[in-house]
Amino acid sequence: MEASSSSHVLTALLSLFIFNSHMNAISATGVAGKPSSTEFIRTSCSATTYPTLCITSLSSHASAIQTSPKLLAHTALSVTLDTTQSTSAMMVKLSQSHGLSPREVAAMQDCVEEVGDSVDQLRKSLGEMNQIKGSNFALMMSDIQTWVSAALTDADTCSEGFSGNNMNGNMKNIVRGRIVNIAHLTSNALALINSYASTLHG
Repeated sequence: MEASSSSHVLTALLSLFIFNSHMNAISATGVAGKPSSTEFIRTSCSATTYPTLCITSLSSHASAIQTSPKLLAHTALSVTLDTTQSTSAMMVKLSQSHGLSPREVAAMQDCVEEVGDSVDQLRKSLGEMNQIKGSNFALMMSDIQTWVSAALTDADTCSEGFSGNNMNGNMKNIVRGRIVNIAHLTSNALALINSYASTLHG
């Protein structure tokens, strides 16, 4: 009896294992061989300059993105804008810190201005992305690409401002780390926008 009982348990466990393996295979490949949203994000991110950051920043939005190049580009832009805005607010606070040297204050103020410009460019891009229509697709995408490129230039310029000896080590590391992060996010967003633009449909 015990042998028979053990056999039933083993069979049940084996069936469960096979079922789970089957379900995992379905979730990985999607329905009817179509890629799942997470696989779509992973594949799309592989074409960006910073694929690991791309995947980690977008994977939590997989259910909203599905397998849409437009929603992927839109979400990447939205995540980049949110991060840039929070970095901008942090920079404003840091620029008002006591004990900064005149050189540090100047570098921070320049950076606050540049990051603020990035926020404006990204906000315009997101607004345009929300308005995209088939008839004006190419023109609107061109505007978005121009603005996101400008935002990337602003972030890079700010980052370069902290590569010299014009700030103390701790402040420099905090600021530069945040700025490099938004520059990388912006670069990835631009790559995904370029990829979407190449589809030539709204």
